[in-house]
Amino acid sequence: MQNHLLLITGGARAGKSRFAQAQAWALGQERVSFIATAQPLDEEMRQRIAQHRAERPPAWETLEAPLEVPQALERARHGVVLLDCLTLWVSNLMLAGLEVEPALEHLLAVRAQTGKTLLVVTNEVGLGIVPDNPLARRYRDLLGAANARVAQEAQRVYLLVAGIPLQIK
Repeated sequence: MQNHLLLITGGARAGKSRFAQAQAWALGQERVSFIATAQPLDEEMRQRIAQHRAERPPAWETLEAPLEVPQALERARHGVVLLDCLTLWVSNLMLAGLEVEPALEHLLAVRAQTGKTLLVVTNEVGLGIVPDNPLARRYRDLLGAANARVAQEAQRVYLLVAGIPLQIK
């Protein structure tokens, strides 16, 4: 499967990353590039990042890109690339004062130009309550729009519920 886009969404701790890694392994085996958007800003996040690293096959290339995801996709050595996750990337862009929509369009253009298969992990934010503050509402709106845009372009979309993947596109 070349030049495909897969979106894997669901709630927090629903098994998205594990499912995405299994899909990436099936497509690329040891020839997978992993784009990580998390930043180790506190001890708990450092531990989460270390745990995620330990769960990935050691041969996979890891590119840490809290902000420059399209550029990381261009640099990726392999034809199968797993982006984990869009949720944090949108947050990172927003908090850095950068525009999300142009960055996302750049990512989609790079994927199309490179012909790489891109698996994108993201949280579904449209099922919860309306946040009580403007920053959280803005984030929810930006991530919801980004998720919808990626889903529109994707050949396959999976929703994970309680660790069970449901193909919805």
